[in-house]
Amino acid sequence: MPLSAVDINCDMGEAFGRWSMGNTDDSQLMNLISSASIATGFHAGDPNLMDQTVRLAVQHGVNIGAHPGYKDLQGFGRRKIDGSSEEIVNDVVYQIGALREFCRRHDATIQHVKPHGALYMEMAVNEALSRSFIGTMRTIAPNAFVFCMGISKTYKVAKEAGQPTIREFYADRDYDESGSIVFTRHVGMLKPSDVADKVVRACTEGKVRTVTGVDIDIEFESICFHSDSPGSFEIASAMREALVKNGIRIVPVSEIANR
Repeated sequence: MPLSAVDINCDMGEAFGRWSMGNTDDSQLMNLISSASIATGFHAGDPNLMDQTVRLAVQHGVNIGAHPGYKDLQGFGRRKIDGSSEEIVNDVVYQIGALREFCRRHDATIQHVKPHGALYMEMAVNEALSRSFIGTMRTIAPNAFVFCMGISKTYKVAKEAGQPTIREFYADRDYDESGSIVFTRHVGMLKPSDVADKVVRACTEGKVRTVTGVDIDIEFESICFHSDSPGSFEIASAMREALVKNGIRIVPVSEIANR
């Protein structure tokens, strides 16, 4: 069924002190999105940047999510770190708590939690880790949406447990035939019009072309792109313009979660 409305979420606040990823100022992107997934200090982000990004989101009426990752500043959270499920989930709790306080400072709340990078991909295939994560979410943030892939263990476990969930479509990542994104540490320049066409097709036809040239079905409620992708402002601008041109509204996830 064609989608009449979607959320657009962006992973942002991904710098640390004087170090930054990508060449786009997050403030340029706020007018183009409805949800911001903000780095919480372990793969990127620091207290000053978290405060600044939360403030920007509030000023632009953008809903806020925590984007916790492995404790891997050097590798930008894109390297898997071994540890028990309890250790890893405790790191996630720590990061959610940090962002939650900055939200409280600016009279905002956490709409969603979205694991980052290698942690997101590990949860997608690791049911034990997903169960530990979702079980903890049921206690510390039972009303927060968990953002994940529809084919992931995370989604399966969250649905079983009654945790609100949002499935993502990745505008600036490739897909394999399983319906999973192809995880990469380095992303090259993408043509904005190609990304826009890909997103519109996913919304109107429910299809995406894989890296092997096969069309697969895809279901989602939110479109994700990354602030650190080269040309992210141009990509987001083209994508949003194409969606609106095709009659697809950009709305908060709360409006589409139960459709």
